[in-house]
Amino acid sequence: MTLELYCTSHTQTQAVGEKLGTLISSRMVIALHGDLGAGKTTFVQGLARGLGVADTYYVTSPTYTLINEYPGRIHLYHMDLYRLGDIDELEYLGFDDILSSQGAMIVEWPEILGSNLVVFDLDITITTDKAFNRKIIIKASGLDGTNLLKNFSF
Repeated sequence: MTLELYCTSHTQTQAVGEKLGTLISSRMVIALHGDLGAGKTTFVQGLARGLGVADTYYVTSPTYTLINEYPGRIHLYHMDLYRLGDIDELEYLGFDDILSSQGAMIVEWPEILGSNLVVFDLDITITTDKAFNRKIIIKASGLDGTNLLKNFSF
């Protein structure tokens, strides 16, 4: 199952993420693709709000920290693997523990993981046009991802 959504503002992009977050009720692993500046962090800010992360947490890109964690109704793990030096560094980040947790994990630059390390419930790609409008494509795999998208309306 695949959804294509078009957003013409920062606020709409956050709203798509928030709506998705409200539908997540248990463990979910999400791949997030997009060029630098495409709106990935904006999307994750909305997702965090939908997962019940308090407004007192400032949701930022984990480009330099590699992972940010946010407590909420569902714990959010936001990973950015762009600067990962080696796949073996995942062990030091506690990747296996996070992957087996009941939280929601969203991974930017997931292609660095290779194709066999993680099965993603959702695969999200954000692209922009010359006017900075965003196209968000959400693909589900497996029962959890497909059921979530069946309940998504925007």
